[in-house]
Amino acid sequence: MALILGVDPGSRKCGYGLVEAVGTELRYVASGVIRVETLNFPDRLQAIFLNLTDVITEFRPSAAAVEEVFVGKSMSSALKLGQARGAAIVACATQGLPVHEYAARKVKLALVGTGVADKVQMQQMVKRLLKLSAVPKEDAADALSVAVCHAHTERTLVRLAGVRTGRRVS
Repeated sequence: MALILGVDPGSRKCGYGLVEAVGTELRYVASGVIRVETLNFPDRLQAIFLNLTDVITEFRPSAAAVEEVFVGKSMSSALKLGQARGAAIVACATQGLPVHEYAARKVKLALVGTGVADKVQMQQMVKRLLKLSAVPKEDAADALSVAVCHAHTERTLVRLAGVRTGRRVS
């Protein structure tokens, strides 16, 4: 059993989601959004760090999966996103969690089968995979999708390692 913390970092909102992976089964544990848009920037980073630290302390996940920075049109926004992502990674690392990073395209590919899936497709797939009664909020769904991507990636790596170690070498 692995409890995975997924993080969708943002400089205004930071989504988090916890998924339990047992074999091929995935189970929703918790999710939420850390809203910091009303704070000045240094306080935003501190709030992300402290709130994620609280989540980690409460749930004790065994690993963290964080979405990589996507550089859009604004370099300033990308830099702020990178700093928010850094606050999230430091919160995880400070609590001793191994941190795994995934590009948005890889997360979409792992969940929907295409690297160009839209937000609605991702939310619907998270709802379906985790057997939720309602579609999670966008930032929470993004975080849950990163956690699910990590669970799928780990399961595939374990399966491949098993295949490799099961072969006879002549």
